[in-house]
Amino acid sequence: MKQFLCLLSLILVGLTSAGCTRPDPPAPSSKTVQPPVVASRQPDVQTMLIETPPSLPALTLSARVTYAEDGFSRISSPLHGPVLDVRAKLGQAVKAGDVLMVIDAADIATAYAAYVEEISELGLAERNYELTKDLYDAQAMSLKDLEHATNDLNRERAEFKQAKGRLLSLRVPAAELSKPLAQQQITSRFELRSPLTGTVVERNVTPGQIVGPATDTPLFTVANLDRLQVVADVYQHDLSGIRVGAVAPMTVEAYPGIEFPATISVIGDVVDPATRTIKIRASVSNVDRRLKPEMFARMTIAGHTMRPKIVIPKQAILEHSGKQWVVVQHDAGRLEERAINIDSVIDNRVTIREGLTTGERILLTPSTINHLAAGDTSAGGA
Repeated sequence: MKQFLCLLSLILVGLTSAGCTRPDPPAPSSKTVQPPVVASRQPDVQTMLIETPPSLPALTLSARVTYAEDGFSRISSPLHGPVLDVRAKLGQAVKAGDVLMVIDAADIATAYAAYVEEISELGLAERNYELTKDLYDAQAMSLKDLEHATNDLNRERAEFKQAKGRLLSLRVPAAELSKPLAQQQITSRFELRSPLTGTVVERNVTPGQIVGPATDTPLFTVANLDRLQVVADVYQHDLSGIRVGAVAPMTVEAYPGIEFPATISVIGDVVDPATRTIKIRASVSNVDRRLKPEMFARMTIAGHTMRPKIVIPKQAILEHSGKQWVVVQHDAGRLEERAINIDSVIDNRVTIREGLTTGERILLTPSTINHLAAGDTSAGGA
């Protein structure tokens, strides 16, 4: 292939520079010097100059305002029982740890009774073991009796640990269980608390209602409304112009002419198989509370934030050895066959990711090289 690139380089020595955005006209035959064996097979050769692409236009995306992923919580009751008191109202500001409601959870009373019983059983097993061990040391008890006492002690320790773990799973504070038994204040009243600071934006519970882990609808939704999230879908061919940290002005119908600066925080890693789009997420400040979750919005990504794209015609690409190639023309008509990486193909236009830079000139009909190579080979063998 290299000898035919050299041959075609001689053919292109007399070509003049082509326009930047359209192919050069075919080289005049009067300015080319060809060996007689291939002159009759010389096709038209066109080249193209790679220029710096102009600034890309702004990209406008349909979007939706939502809660920030780490800024809201849907809260259900982990325990079963009737609601005694609801302390949080819709729209109320709450802090992390504030009580939202109180439940009469019979499971706590049952588990605490078993826990107290295990404390007594464990104490009895410990005293029995100590007595048996002393008698065994005095040769008044057999080894079998000592082993039996040891097994009883280990079993009671395991059952005590299980009873305590059951209380902890029912949200009984560990600090309360660490107190002496006479000072512990554990009842069946369970206080459901907010896991974060925010606003009660949804409430689906009333006093007297029976709740539990099987309840389908969350009892409360608490959200931080000071910072929200904007979600938009981007087609694959626009993805390369979007970067994390870019500021994308956002507008909503409720406030015409007002832009809310949103900062792109996440670019999705998965393509939706139905829409062939990727989700991007941006963070937007909402201290003044003008934005509301589930509002429709439009987000604009300015063209200057996008990476310039080099686009060439599909006809300029050769494929062999499992790779894509272009033929680059250097000064004095010298040619180079260069491997490239393709970003996308739309119709007959190919976007180049790597392999070409601005200011270089490429052949628009590199298949000419294969044609000359085939012709010269047959002639040389004659």
